Amino acid sequence: MLQAQFIRQHRELVLERLGVKNFKEPNLVDEVLALDDQRKRLTLEYDETQAKVNSASKEIGKLMASGDKSAAEARKQEVATLKQSLGPINESLIATEKQLHDTLVKLPNLPGQGVPVGKTPEDNVEIRRGGAIPTLPAGSVPHWDLTKQYNLIDFELGNKITGSGFPVYINKGARLQRALISYFLDFNTAAGYTEVLPPYLVNEASAYGTGQLPDKEGQMYFVTADEFYLIPTAEVPVTNIFRDEIVKESDLPLKRTAYSPCFRREAGSYGKDVRGLNRLHQFEKVEIVQIVHPDKSYAVLEEMVAHVEKLVSSLGLPYRILNLCGGDMSFASAQTFDFEVWSAAQEKWLEVSSVSNFESYQTNRMKIRFKDENGKNQLAHSLNGSSLALPRILACLLENNQSADGILLPEALRPYFGADRIAKP
Repeated sequence: MLQAQFIRQHRELVLERLGVKNFKEPNLVDEVLALDDQRKRLTLEYDETQAKVNSASKEIGKLMASGDKSAAEARKQEVATLKQSLGPINESLIATEKQLHDTLVKLPNLPGQGVPVGKTPEDNVEIRRGGAIPTLPAGSVPHWDLTKQYNLIDFELGNKITGSGFPVYINKGARLQRALISYFLDFNTAAGYTEVLPPYLVNEASAYGTGQLPDKEGQMYFVTADEFYLIPTAEVPVTNIFRDEIVKESDLPLKRTAYSPCFRREAGSYGKDVRGLNRLHQFEKVEIVQIVHPDKSYAVLEEMVAHVEKLVSSLGLPYRILNLCGGDMSFASAQTFDFEVWSAAQEKWLEVSSVSNFESYQTNRMKIRFKDENGKNQLAHSLNGSSLALPRILACLLENNQSADGILLPEALRPYFGADRIAKP
């Protein structure tokens, strides 16, 4: 969440950066400043009135001691009137502070200076590619046909049990899911991330802390009786581990990784782009999160991008990395790099990871702080990345590695899966 003081000191910069993010309500900036002015006036009025009450109360004691009961009684009436006026002032102050907060949370994070200008995914900037795009043998098919041929996923059964976008992984399909999850977690813990297994439902404070609320209510499943949200990513519960904490500067960076199912109501529109595993309402993902010193967050962002790149490369998948333009970034992100892998049967790039620096946007909401060398509390920076989202990785592994001898698996996965391929039925 942006801070009113920062907006006041850097109004033109804030407007310029919001323009890079194609934010449609720049008028909120001046609304924040006006509400902050009102808050300051009411605070001053309250403090001055309280000072008069305190001063008059002291005079009453002196007047009573001197025997001037008439003057003391008059001062008592004055104090009573002043105290009565404090209530409405305080009520107005509380209402103004709430309105100021509610307006501030409508403002997205400002994009960093390295974010390209643009409005749509077509304006994202490709920074590099890796891996070789395969040439498939004759008769190759997309993953939704492969999963049926090899008895790996039953989409129709998922539709029967729940609805569209909830596949049932079976037999070696389920084993491959488990192998991917274990491999990704081991890869992350080997790089110094501590594994956690978080809750899959969170309260409103947690969803607010990472920026899902008030921006993405329509995308999350809501359990009305308990007022819990099903998580759209493990980023939400894992980052909230540190909510309202003051950590030691020497403990930074804090590195965590977690597996979780992810739930998203608005998983995409109808049509060919949502077939099979391309877009789901429930899917599995392994996440990495770091809480870091603000001076190091962009160096850590590069480190996390390199980590995910090494992981994708180890799967033998052709990939590209995109620096997202302002108009294609998330509400809370200051800079995001997307990873896409090549789906050979569909002949298209599919996103499998986003790695983002949120700077202090999330940590300000969650009050994640550290004590600096002078003993003062400072906001940390938070980052997260998909490492990796499973559905499209699985889709590309199946499509890109189909052969007359079955579906070959990358060497890194073979110890986890227990075989070098999924044999042709």
